[in-house]
Amino acid sequence: MTAQNSATLPTTIAVKNPVRRGTALALLGVVAFSLTFPATAWGLESFGPWSLVALRSVLAAAIAGAFLLARQVPLPAREHWAGLAVVAAGVVVGFPMLTTLALTTSTTSHAAVVVGLLPLTTAALSALRTGVRPSRTFWAAALAGAAVVIAFTLAQSGSALSVGDAYLFGALLVCAAGYTEGGRLARLLPGWQVIGWALVLCLPLSLAGSAVGLAYEPVHLSGHGLAGLIWAAAGSTFLGLYVWYRGMAEIGAPRASQLQLAQPLLTLVWSVALLGEHLSPAAPAAACAVLVCIAVTQRVK
Repeated sequence: MTAQNSATLPTTIAVKNPVRRGTALALLGVVAFSLTFPATAWGLESFGPWSLVALRSVLAAAIAGAFLLARQVPLPAREHWAGLAVVAAGVVVGFPMLTTLALTTSTTSHAAVVVGLLPLTTAALSALRTGVRPSRTFWAAALAGAAVVIAFTLAQSGSALSVGDAYLFGALLVCAAGYTEGGRLARLLPGWQVIGWALVLCLPLSLAGSAVGLAYEPVHLSGHGLAGLIWAAAGSTFLGLYVWYRGMAEIGAPRASQLQLAQPLLTLVWSVALLGEHLSPAAPAAACAVLVCIAVTQRVK
């Protein structure tokens, strides 16, 4: 190996490793998110929708606050608070509340349609927010993947629109905005601090919501209900968003968002395993098609 080659090799490795690490972190976030709807369905066995969302946020804020205090993290700079408010409104309050309300009338497989649309919406909002313009090939693959997921999830639900669809489409928009702003902030702050401060910012509202919800909604404690609440708080809200924002900061919001094309299919698998829902024989074909679309979006800019 020549001196020139040995000098350039570390640089090449340094360039590749962040991409691989970011992709792995974003994928871990997708796995955590894929359990959100089944966990929410379990949680609704014990709590009302308003109580479940508020308690989920309180528990997640407690975990985040403990980490922030243990690490003695200083308050974010004033210019970051507006972005944190967008993250809080989108992923801490808006998306959980709207999807939980939707799941009171829809199955998890039907609700997964919102996740199928989320990557494309996130990529579009990220392009508008950051000025990045992905290639036509990227957009073609993203649209194809979204179309496959939408067709598959609608087929699973019998192509019938439920009263919860308005909640789902609203959740799609607010979550995409939260993901986009969170991905931008994760380039300036560690990802766990982004979601941590967003959760802490919502704590007063979450505590008030918990008090009101528990006062007006019945509670029937069960193992499933408590497990669903704990996972939604610790797994989906804190751990999932922590690794997701960190991965998004390293590989970019458009590419990271396309990894979520696999999330509805994972959710359907969990729905069968945990909730006893029936999975269509078309699932393997849809999964292969989605994986091809993901591979294309990861190779083009």
